[in-house]
Amino acid sequence: MEPRTQRRFDPERRQRIIDACLDVIAARGVSGTSHRAVAAAADVPLGSMTYHFDGMSDLLHQAFERFVQHSIDVFAERMRDARTVDEACEIIARHIEGDLLATQRDLAINLEFYTLAARDPSYRDLTDRWMTASLTQLERFFDEPTAQLIDAMIEGITLHRALGGTPQDVATIREGIRRVALVGGGRPTIGQRA
Repeated sequence: MEPRTQRRFDPERRQRIIDACLDVIAARGVSGTSHRAVAAAADVPLGSMTYHFDGMSDLLHQAFERFVQHSIDVFAERMRDARTVDEACEIIARHIEGDLLATQRDLAINLEFYTLAARDPSYRDLTDRWMTASLTQLERFFDEPTAQLIDAMIEGITLHRALGGTPQDVATIREGIRRVALVGGGRPTIGQRA
């Protein structure tokens, strides 16, 4: 009788698979992401994929959900320090330059997510959550139409930069945000009365 192999205790396996899925998406795109590729990247048996996820669409949704929540948390953390409209404009510019465009990996994941969500309505819960969270932060400083324009500007600059377009320098980004903010008018400084 052969001795039984002991199962490896691996409480982080599910999370490791999700992280590996994002890495594979960044490298190969959604169309190149498979259970086999993700299992290899996560260094887990192929059977772990069906144990932890109800198919590839479930894995993709959970991976993008993690990416979206991380993006929401990063922006909220940055905006937490803003007290004035000018500070908010500066933080938004730093967010575009330092968070959204910081790594090719995150940029690729972001673009893959946009493409998938545009084609598949089952990802709209994530896009809605992301847009609502962004607007909630922006509306602390700007009226609703201005917040929507700034949010669209953030997304547009991200796409332009991903494709090698302009603006390339952070000074131009800052100036664009200020122009939109000044036309719409900002809310009073935090702690002041309107």
